[in-house]
Amino acid sequence: MKYREVTVDCGYRLDLFVERKAILELKAVDELKAIHEAQILSYLKLLGCKAGLLINFNVKLLKNRIRGFVLGLKDPPGSRRSLR
Repeated sequence: MKYREVTVDCGYRLDLFVERKAILELKAVDELKAIHEAQILSYLKLLGCKAGLLINFNVKLLKNRIRGFVLGLKDPPGSRRSLR
């Protein structure tokens, strides 16, 4: 992977990159943690992509575990966006 003309070889494995416009990061964990959010934000920055979804399949209702991320969107400090 290249970032600002520097090759980064650190084993990043993106789950899905949809039409070079959105990233889908798929998980099957008990709960999503800050490290999972940091991972998708890193992918967005490295690829110059603005939109991504973090999806956890280890839940009864999938709609409760889909988080959307948009780079450059101004949110109040401490707020969290979830798609429901």
